[in-house]
Amino acid sequence: MLNKETNQKKIIINKGKIITREELFERKEQFHKDQAKLPFEEKIKILVNMQKIVIGIKGESEKTMIWKIY
Repeated sequence: MLNKETNQKKIIINKGKIITREELFERKEQFHKDQAKLPFEEKIKILVNMQKIVIGIKGESEKTMIWKIY
């Protein structure tokens, strides 16, 4: 278990905004709850976009593919 001092350490995030470690984990938890509520179709669209990102980074190979959505 982390002590109170550790949770109060400041972290610089997007555009120089400063939050505490505790706030960071609360936001992460909320993000995951919001993602879990998305419809299945939306989750698949997100997955396909992630597949495109992977190919953009690693390049195409025999093992990489992008699902086609009909």
